[in-house]
Amino acid sequence: MFGEYGYMEEGKLGKPYNFKLLKRLLPYSAPYKKTIIAALFLTILITLFDLAVPYLSKIAIDRYILSSWYRVNIKVLTDVETNLLLKRYGHLLDKSRDGSSSFVSNQALKKIDPGDIHAYKSHGVIEPERFYRTGPDVPDMNGLEKGQRTICEMADGSILVPYQMIEGLPDEKIMQIRAGDIRGVALIGAVFFIFLILSFGLNYAEFYLLEFTGQHIMQDIRLRLFRRMQSRATSFFVQNPIGRLVTRVTNDIENLNEMFKSVVVTLFKDFFLVTGILAVLLCLNWRLALLSFVLLPFIFGLTFLFSTMAREAFRELRATVARINAFLQERLTGMRVIQLFVRERFQMDTFGRINRENYLAGMKQIRVFAVFMPVMELFSSIAVALLIWYGGGKVIEEQLTLGSLVAFISYIQMFFKPIRDISEKYNIMQSAMASTERIFEFMDHGEEIPEPEHSPAPSGIKGHLVFEKVSFSYEKGRPVLKDISFEIKPGETVGIVGATGSGKTTLMNLIERSYDPDMGTVFLDGIDLRKWSKSRLHKNMGLCMQDVFIFAGNLAENISLGREEIDVKAVELAAGEVNALPFIRRLPEGFNHEIGEGGSTLSAGERQLLSFARALALNPQLLILDEATSSVDPATESLIQDAILRMADKRTTLIVAHRLSTVRNADRILVMHHGRLVEQGRHEELMSLGGIYYKLNKLTLM
Repeated sequence: MFGEYGYMEEGKLGKPYNFKLLKRLLPYSAPYKKTIIAALFLTILITLFDLAVPYLSKIAIDRYILSSWYRVNIKVLTDVETNLLLKRYGHLLDKSRDGSSSFVSNQALKKIDPGDIHAYKSHGVIEPERFYRTGPDVPDMNGLEKGQRTICEMADGSILVPYQMIEGLPDEKIMQIRAGDIRGVALIGAVFFIFLILSFGLNYAEFYLLEFTGQHIMQDIRLRLFRRMQSRATSFFVQNPIGRLVTRVTNDIENLNEMFKSVVVTLFKDFFLVTGILAVLLCLNWRLALLSFVLLPFIFGLTFLFSTMAREAFRELRATVARINAFLQERLTGMRVIQLFVRERFQMDTFGRINRENYLAGMKQIRVFAVFMPVMELFSSIAVALLIWYGGGKVIEEQLTLGSLVAFISYIQMFFKPIRDISEKYNIMQSAMASTERIFEFMDHGEEIPEPEHSPAPSGIKGHLVFEKVSFSYEKGRPVLKDISFEIKPGETVGIVGATGSGKTTLMNLIERSYDPDMGTVFLDGIDLRKWSKSRLHKNMGLCMQDVFIFAGNLAENISLGREEIDVKAVELAAGEVNALPFIRRLPEGFNHEIGEGGSTLSAGERQLLSFARALALNPQLLILDEATSSVDPATESLIQDAILRMADKRTTLIVAHRLSTVRNADRILVMHHGRLVEQGRHEELMSLGGIYYKLNKLTLM
């Protein structure tokens, strides 16, 4: 279970990521469903704007910049061929005012079958000369007539002018003739500018909505994760380093936030964009589109291969990051020990090995990306080259407009953009998925003390405690307590003594219900502890341990611990009852004096007195002192002893002690030895037996 460096190894994440993880996130996103739907709707609009931009370029080129018309000479056809042409393509033809000529636009040519176009051109039906169509309001058009059949007036009053005639005119005249095209290009430019403004606004709104939703969802998940951690059994925190737990609540949650912002909506947008591009390409020219699709199997195959390789690389990277966090947390906490025993070099070597593993995992990820990104760029270039080779020939043959080819190239480049986006954000996605997996592993971790479905609600606790044939082991096959039975009556003060490892602290853990017994039952006021709700049980139980933890904050906050039912008066009363008032009054700000993390500015005795006051603040009926005087000086011990005597008159008190002087005046003393209760009685009775308690006293006096 535990690795080379003394902390629990990360689980091997062998299963591929799938949509089950995303399903687990749905309950957290449900309260923000409307916001998410609004963001997705904005994403669709943004995607539509993106799809419209290349098509605007096509319209500008084909309809205004390179607009051209060709004369259709029907006279060279037989009557049958003429009827067939008119039947199939008559709707694409525009007739002159006098009905003597017909013309077809370059945009309409792409709607005619390429085989028919080739036949019509080879037989002179579609003449090679290009015409430009201008509006009827252009002045001095009559002066342009040179030669025969140069100018043709159409039914709507517009005029077709040969390109050769326009090329020789002055710029001012060309501007007059092409005024309609200039207005059209300006209109396209205005629409494009409007799209940019709208796209900016929509992108801002989308980003804000996604951030708003993501932050709220992360807030909910972080609260739930912390709540789940607080409900875990003590063994959970023994097996999981603090650094890893902190990583889950901070880094992993933030990675999950990136999942909402950069992955979920990106996948939706990219899917919609790719689908839209494929549809537009097929509508523009299905033959050219199919040629472009030749590369799709290679692209998807490469993407699948990359995702598999990158997934494993990121799993290794995340595992090494977790090991670094756990190592640093443990070593920084124990830095004083490291320095006192001059183990800096050893710890540096150990950290160097872990850091090297992290470096190798990071380089593995970089190598995967270093291959994938250039290959995707190569495929993109190949696709553009194919379009230029095949599509350029079709433009020369006038089977495809230049605007369509330009739009095709833009769409193909846009087609590769979502794939590049996914690859660029794959580190975010993999990191987020790995974090999601780890978060829900912690969520699903079953190592907790279960709450009863129906707990008793007595009006008050008397403190009547009974152990009935209790056995317990931390590890299977290695029992710590063996068939323990005893009774502690309400108001009784009982000492528990024994050599190190005899099971004293384990007894306290069972009373506190940090663990449940493997066999037997622990009763409080005649009710099995497993039927008590943990909150009701702990509110009526005060605990003082050998290792006192002091939180950053002031003295009053460390006594009350934020419990609303403890007011200032109760804090002062508890401090006075444990003889802590003298040292508190010596502090500059008294109860408002700020304490650093761990209570580093206080002595061990002062921290222990604060622990006593914290335990008594709610006036519990069951008080547990677990080695509470082992690390204090004689003067402080005298204060604590005096406090214990006064407190014991009001409540049931259990005192675990190595210093037998602490329990000498107890009503009864329980003697533990190798996990069994071997002796019990008052001090004088046990001394007269000459057993284990007698020997412990002799050792204490030596």
